[in-house]
Amino acid sequence: MEFNTIPGNIVAPLVAFEVNSGGQFESRSRLLLIGHANSGAVIDANTPTVCPSIAEGRRLAGAGSMLDDMVRLVRQNAPAQELWIMAVPDSGTKGSRTITVDSVPSAGLGVVSIAGEPVQFTVADGDADSDVAAAIAAAVNGYFNGLSGASLPFTASATDEVVTLTPRHNGAIMNGIDIHVPALDGGNVASGKLSIAAPTSGSGTPDLSAALAALGDDEFDWIVSPFSDATNVGRYSDLMSDVSGRWAWNRQIYGHVFYPMSDTISNLTTHGLGLDDRHLTVIPVIASSNAPNPVWQWAAAIAGRIVPWLSDGGTGNASRNQTGLVVEGLQAPRDRAGWLDYATRETFLGSGLSTWKVNTGGDVVIDKIITTARTFNDVPDTTFRDIQKIGQIVYSLRYFRSRLTYEHGQKAIADDNPANLDTVSTPTDIKATFMHAYDELVLRGILENAGQAADVIEVSRNADNPNRVDIHAPLDMVQPLDVIAANAVIYSQFASA
Repeated sequence: MEFNTIPGNIVAPLVAFEVNSGGQFESRSRLLLIGHANSGAVIDANTPTVCPSIAEGRRLAGAGSMLDDMVRLVRQNAPAQELWIMAVPDSGTKGSRTITVDSVPSAGLGVVSIAGEPVQFTVADGDADSDVAAAIAAAVNGYFNGLSGASLPFTASATDEVVTLTPRHNGAIMNGIDIHVPALDGGNVASGKLSIAAPTSGSGTPDLSAALAALGDDEFDWIVSPFSDATNVGRYSDLMSDVSGRWAWNRQIYGHVFYPMSDTISNLTTHGLGLDDRHLTVIPVIASSNAPNPVWQWAAAIAGRIVPWLSDGGTGNASRNQTGLVVEGLQAPRDRAGWLDYATRETFLGSGLSTWKVNTGGDVVIDKIITTARTFNDVPDTTFRDIQKIGQIVYSLRYFRSRLTYEHGQKAIADDNPANLDTVSTPTDIKATFMHAYDELVLRGILENAGQAADVIEVSRNADNPNRVDIHAPLDMVQPLDVIAANAVIYSQFASA
């Protein structure tokens, strides 16, 4: 009989119970959003901060900030996901956009779409072009979507007939925000009356070194960053390194980075082919496709849609195919040439890029989310291609580690235990624990083929260190059902038997 606190040599009479945990596994998974906060926001820079709600994200990062946007899109897709945010200082220069009132619209309601949000302004009889410009600027500055919680990524000012839109953040990432005058069923008095100039481009990308270092050994299984420049992508790989990063044997805190990239099909493909890292996922958006949502919203929304499944090993959701999941809050690109057709999706997936598509209802839906892993030792290897594999690995390894700790932590090790002492473990005991955990993961839809696993799993004491036990642990993962192929052979009439 094993006791942790009651001594074995006490003499004075008593009836005593010590209380210990029998061990109950729970998997909790955090999603971290990295982005810019507004100047003067209350959130501390480079500090992971819990953010349970859209309102808290707005309070911490400021209305209309990048992080405000990202929190909102995640919450639309993952209402209960544990969510943290981290503000990083912007850098570089700030660009600008202009809207010019070419001629005064007729009296009525005008609409300008900015970052997918319909900004309404009123034109009255007798208004001059400067009055219309002032009305647009006031509408931009006062905009708030009470249904979704959205504000705008710009502030506005008006001089004569020109509205100048100033991004809330510095940097090149703010250059691609979509602005247009939509055609509406009920009419839009602004149609044909406004001109939107090409942007005066901002420049620069933030240095994420301090922010990524600030994560320390805190667990963040899923990380969304909007920055796709080569330097920061390299930092993501370093952060997740299997040798010295979050996936290293001596840290075991894991993590996976999603980031968006907007470019031509050719450049996107080149980018994907230049990577080979199972810890990265690229969300591609075709440049010049008039996608209403900024790229940081794409990454946040798609990650928010799939992370609750990827984090759910208890019911097997981590293993499931995700095709067709509607991504709330994303609008399809206005240019249908920017929708990913089958051939483009096949090319992207072969190049390490994830894919989405647009369904018949016009919704953006998941097609297939993958990592950038493609090879091992320069030969093709699809083992770590599917994003499901990352969720399965994290859940499985934590489960095995917890079961082994519950049953064999603070024990002695011996080849045999003839007295069946609770304080002694043997390699056979450890293998039994491991296989019992394997069986449970099979029942949860994470692993399969437990019988074969039992034949090949090896547990032995280390030859050089008798205090150490080594486990050879092949794990056979369940796969997402991606393709069903059928050969329909058509007959006018079946031949008689």
